[in-house]
Amino acid sequence: MNKTELIAKVAEVAGLSKVDAKKAVDAAVEAVKGALKAGEKVQIPGIITLAVEKREARKGINPATKQAITIPAKKVVKAKVGSELAAVVK
Repeated sequence: MNKTELIAKVAEVAGLSKVDAKKAVDAAVEAVKGALKAGEKVQIPGIITLAVEKREARKGINPATKQAITIPAKKVVKAKVGSELAAVVK
C-alpha cells in the first residue's frame, strides 16, 4: 500500500473526502516526524513503537579496499512491531 492508497482507504473507512483524509494522514506523519526529531518515543499500542537510538562510532572494513575505516556515530529510528499487527501476518 502506498500513500495514495492509504489516503483512499482512510477516506473510505472514516467517511471523509480524499482531501480531508490527505490532510489527516499528512498531519499524522508530521506529528510522528516531529516527535522523533525531538527524541520522543512514538507508540501506537498493538501496532508499532518507534524510538530514536544512538549508534556509537565503530571500526569497520571497506570491502572494496580491505582498509580499516571508522564508521561515525549516528542516530537511527528503531521500530518494534506490536502484538496485534504481528498476529495479523501469522
